Amino acid sequence: MNGVVNFVRGAYYEFTNHVTWPKWSVAQSSTVAVAVATLILAIFLYFVDMGFSELINMIYRVLKG
Repeated sequence: MNGVVNFVRGAYYEFTNHVTWPKWSVAQSSTVAVAVATLILAIFLYFVDMGFSELINMIYRVLKG
């Protein structure tokens, strides 16, 4: 149990004294950039998935006769 307490104390010390936290505006703009990039990637992967799905269905139809 003493090890857990020491870990929490050490983690708190690191977070309060050694971590450089970004300004709120920087954090917000970074969050928006990540959200937009994630949305674009999700849309791209959706269309790639639909394309592969159609390709697999075409292959099944050809093999089925």
